Amino acid sequence: MLRKLLKHEFRATARIMLPLFGLLVLASVGANLSIRGMLDSDSTFLSTLGTILIMLFTVAIVAVGIMAFILMINRFYKNLLQDEGYVMMTLPVSIHQQIWSKLIVSTVWFAATVLVIILACCITAFDIRFMGELWREMKNIVHAVIQYNHMDVVANGAAFALEALILCILGSVSFCLRAYSAMAIGFSRPNHKGLFSVAAYIGTGVVLQILGGIVISLLNDSWFHRLLLGWEPNVSVVAGMHLGMWFLIVLELIYCAVFYFLTVYFLQKHLNLE
Repeated sequence: MLRKLLKHEFRATARIMLPLFGLLVLASVGANLSIRGMLDSDSTFLSTLGTILIMLFTVAIVAVGIMAFILMINRFYKNLLQDEGYVMMTLPVSIHQQIWSKLIVSTVWFAATVLVIILACCITAFDIRFMGELWREMKNIVHAVIQYNHMDVVANGAAFALEALILCILGSVSFCLRAYSAMAIGFSRPNHKGLFSVAAYIGTGVVLQILGGIVISLLNDSWFHRLLLGWEPNVSVVAGMHLGMWFLIVLELIYCAVFYFLTVYFLQKHLNLE
């Protein structure tokens, strides 16, 4: 059933995100043309047009990022907390499946948004001479790694990339879950649901700041703190960095688990759709 929920979610959200991605790529092409000639043209019309194209490209980047965030909030709100919630709660699916469908789709669109923005920036900055120089530099780096047998550098780089990817995915999930839990808490109230949702979001942020300060104070001058700073002689700096990354991953997992529990609990026990 999760597969059907995902199919429905992707179909509902793709109608909004894919055209925005197309417009962003189109705006990046216009921005590239403006950089390559319009801005330096003697024609007032062309230079003005180039400036407008650059502004449109900037607006398109901001719009795509904001829309990905709004869509994440709106799908959870309309699908589970408004009138559609009556229908969704009668389907033969669990709360867990409904939450996971929203999490997976939102995370995919966040990742796609980042990739499309990077692609659009590359298109804007594209220059055939620059790409040729970049390709030659990459070949030189690969040749140096192979020649001097720096496979440990490659392995550690791949490990850091994997750890960073896991952190990014967990960061996206935790970002969604914090918003979901705030809305679930707010909609457990009989009145002023939106106001209580905002208050819950702010309240959880304050609690996180307090807990973060406590954790930092406890770790200060500890073995782990010295390890992260490279002061622990029995562990190498690279190993300490890997341990630090996995420490952050574990913290993110705990963060996600807490907000996931809050979301499920309030949706199951205290949801008030009236």
